[in-house]
Amino acid sequence: MLTSLSVNDFLDEIASPSPAPGGGSVSALAATFGAALTSMVCCLTIGKKKYADVQSEMEKVLKQSEELRAHFKAIIDEDTAAYNKVMSAYGLPKDTEEQKSKRTAEIQEAMKTATIVPLKLMGHCMEAMKLVQIIAEQGNQNSLSDAGVAALMLHAGCEGAALNVLINLNCMQDKVFVEAKRAIANTIRTSVSDDFQLILYRINGKVF
Repeated sequence: MLTSLSVNDFLDEIASPSPAPGGGSVSALAATFGAALTSMVCCLTIGKKKYADVQSEMEKVLKQSEELRAHFKAIIDEDTAAYNKVMSAYGLPKDTEEQKSKRTAEIQEAMKTATIVPLKLMGHCMEAMKLVQIIAEQGNQNSLSDAGVAALMLHAGCEGAALNVLINLNCMQDKVFVEAKRAIANTIRTSVSDDFQLILYRINGKVF
């Protein structure tokens, strides 16, 4: 599992000639950093007298951010597994018409999985960005920069996942599936981008 590797080994895997892990797993890792920073800001707020009135809210956000961090972490490996499934399908024999038909069906099915995984990542990024809005407003104001970096990481994770979704959809034959997933991806992408811009605007207004 990629998540069991050291940081150095993980980086070496990414830098290697192998196409996986690639952008999809890196996007999930970025989102994991975002969730971890969100949890950190919560922990730096909880128990402080100055923030006693928001402690229950921070405890709730902490629970949610930790759940999302677990989801993001799992997707790091899920994305690579989905890509490997696509590559395996492309490697199927295509000598006969029957083999060609089976190969095409397997490729298309694998592509669906490879699309659903980053789309799931995008959805979780949207949830996590809502939590960053809360910690940026109510959390420990000495950690505003950390909240900003959390937003940056989640935005990067979402944008990276969106690229994978949209590229995969261009290779698919099921038009109903394509249009439905494209609509979902575009909606999530817009929501996350809007929230991200709002968070940075508010943080910059407080810091500078």
